[in-house]
Amino acid sequence: MTINLALEPILAILAGIAILIVPRLLNYIVAIYLIVVGVLGLT
Repeated sequence: MTINLALEPILAILAGIAILIVPRLLNYIVAIYLIVVGVLGLT
């Protein structure tokens, strides 16, 4: 549980930085983030 809780904010920060750098990646980053959070939520 500790790993999951620590991983989500890190993913959110990385996604935010990537969106600021390359706005066109927004759709892909959001999709990947949602998939990762969903998988972590199932475990």
